Amino acid sequence: MLVEQRTYTFQPGMVPRFLALYEEQGLALQSSILGSPLAYFTSEFGEQNQTVHLWAYESLEDRLERRSRLFADLQWRRFFDQVAPMIVRQESKLLLPARFAQVFGK
Repeated sequence: MLVEQRTYTFQPGMVPRFLALYEEQGLALQSSILGSPLAYFTSEFGEQNQTVHLWAYESLEDRLERRSRLFADLQWRRFFDQVAPMIVRQESKLLLPARFAQVFGK
């Protein structure tokens, strides 16, 4: 199992707008393909205007296949086209749990 940590930095003031659009249009669609996120956060201290979310995958191949299906979905691409101009930077990290770690939901 692996966990992907995705961090998006938005233009100042855009996080509330993004979250409203995501909740209304993106969350159900994304979750139907990727599964529910393990966690979804906004930043309060440190670097601002960010969302950080965690997604679980069985393997790198599982991640590649599901993300490929997500971006092949016309509704997702329409949603993403709306929010992409709000994004300044995005970062993705693949995290491997330590043998003794208990991962959310597992």
